[in-house]
This record gives sequence, C-alpha cells and structure tokens, in this order.
Amino acid sequence: MSLAGKHAVVTGSNSGIGLGIARALAAAGAGVTLNSFTDRPEDHALARDLAAEFGVPVAYVAADMARPEDCRALVAQAAGCDILVNNAGIPDVAPIEDFPRERWDAILAINLSSAFHTTAAALPRMRAAGWGRVVNVASAHGLTASPFKAAYVAAK
Repeated sequence: MSLAGKHAVVTGSNSGIGLGIARALAAAGAGVTLNSFTDRPEDHALARDLAAEFGVPVAYVAADMARPEDCRALVAQAAGCDILVNNAGIPDVAPIEDFPRERWDAILAINLSSAFHTTAAALPRMRAAGWGRVVNVASAHGLTASPFKAAYVAAK
C-alpha cells in the first residue's frame, strides 16, 4: 500500500515502537512528523536521516504529551495530519498504596489524555481533507491486571 502524498504524526516516536511505526510509514511513502518531549540535536538529526533514507519529508516537533496545549500544538505544527498514531506512553512500577500521585497523573495524561487532545486537533483537518486515520497504540497490560502497574494498566 502506498501512502505517497499522506502525512503522519506519530507521538512518542524518537525511539522504540514509535520509531518503528514512523519508519514503516516513511517506507510506505508518507511524510512523517516525529515527536518526543526532548528537543535535542539528535532528535532533529533523526528526522533528517529518515528523510534522506526514505525520500519523504520528515520533521521533528518536541511536545510534552502531558500538556494538552502541547498535544494540540504538535498537530497544528505538523506539515499535515492524514494519519495520527497515538503511541506516546510511559510506565511506572510500584504497589498502589505507594504509587506517587504525581506519577499517576503524569501516566494518565501521557498514555490516555494525550490521545484525546491530539485526536481532537487532528479530526477537523481529516474531515476537511475527506480522509484520515487515527491509530491508538495499546498494550497487553490493558487486558491483564498488574498490581504494580496500576496507572499504566488503567490508561491502556
């Protein structure tokens, strides 16, 4: 399947599964906006390297997915958003009675709420274009309880 002429935004994509998804989309011909919360020279170099490797436009946009305004700005700053892949996620491991409240809030904001905010920003663009896809990356932990990963399980 060719995705030539399409542009994808992939959250949490400067490493791991997100980078693998971004590489597959670029290989299929889609332009890609990479994302993470960092803004290092190597993040931008990664975008340049992918663009050179696949011959498609690739950009890097730093955004803290725990912040709703950053989620929406990520989509607004992208060259386009025909495909949105909500992949960003962070874990933490602790018994629930010892789980830090701030980590619970951060995990739910990044793993769950960011998908709402990016999707809300992307849908008007997709509707206007008459085409779009939203992919929400989940986890097997969303199906199986884990006493030490309560926030991650709840968000996935």
